[in-house]
Amino acid sequence: MSTTATTPPQSNRAAAGILCVEAGMVFFVIQDVLMKTLLETHPVWNLIIVRSLVTLLLLTPVIFWLRGAHRILTPLWPLHLARAALLAAGFTLFYAAFPLMGLAEVTTIFFSAPLMTALLAALVLRETIGIHRIGALVVGFIGVIIAMNPTEFDWVTILPLTCALTYAISQIIARQIGERESPLTMGLQTITYMGLMMLPLAWLVNTVLPIGPEFPHMRLDLPEETWRDLPQLLMLGVAGMIGWMLLSRAYQIANASLVAPFDYTYLPIAVLLGWLLFDEVPPFATIIGMMLIIASGLYVGFRELRAARKNDDDTVIAEATFAPGAAIQPLEEPPEREAP
Repeated sequence: MSTTATTPPQSNRAAAGILCVEAGMVFFVIQDVLMKTLLETHPVWNLIIVRSLVTLLLLTPVIFWLRGAHRILTPLWPLHLARAALLAAGFTLFYAAFPLMGLAEVTTIFFSAPLMTALLAALVLRETIGIHRIGALVVGFIGVIIAMNPTEFDWVTILPLTCALTYAISQIIARQIGERESPLTMGLQTITYMGLMMLPLAWLVNTVLPIGPEFPHMRLDLPEETWRDLPQLLMLGVAGMIGWMLLSRAYQIANASLVAPFDYTYLPIAVLLGWLLFDEVPPFATIIGMMLIIASGLYVGFRELRAARKNDDDTVIAEATFAPGAAIQPLEEPPEREAP
């Protein structure tokens, strides 16, 4: 005997996805502020490993306790592994740029990622991107360029740009996983795999590349300050874990090209905390660029939510029969409706 289920109204899914992104960005800013502070004395490898260990220690007993849709072992592990490999390489490069560039400069270059995500969603997932959304994304990308205020090429700028590409691809993988996995399982799998990859990656980088004194945060060692900074290290892990779970959930339940522009809200939050904690004042060009970025994201969200409300219904589709955590099985396309 089989049962059917109805999907939540599309407008509710869109609003929930946007809310998850907004909350996730807050936690990511907190994480990156801690990263910027701790990178003065700790290698980037150690910080990512600590974040993974905290996630493993906190989420594993929760998953065992909740059970149901949440699981430790999953047949989707190849997708989680691929996503973790992209994020491990990308965010190692991203954080490696922190001591070499200003926080605003690094993050504005990285925020070409939402545009890449939207384009990949159209090319790979065949999600529809209308002329209004294309225009808004172009405006957002122009805002990123203005906020960067580039004057001359610096090889370090390749680091956050590469991270933007790996991040965008990882979010397309998250969309392909969809609701076949719970956010707890996705967070545990991705962050744990990232932590396991750090030591081999650190060994490879330190073996192949000459790490000079100007890159102490890339060395493979354990600083004496580790125990002294333990509270901050734990906070780093908790903030990162919550942020990843929220962002993964957003891309599970909502259209990727819809929620991607709302990643941009990281920027004003980061600038505010940068000003309060590090006495960093962004230049005028950065402020103008951020205004364009935020405007483009809000415009896309407004149009998509309005369109979603018009299309709300209780039509049964194949994806609705998937409980989070169910085994992989092929999705059937919903039947096409006849034109009125």
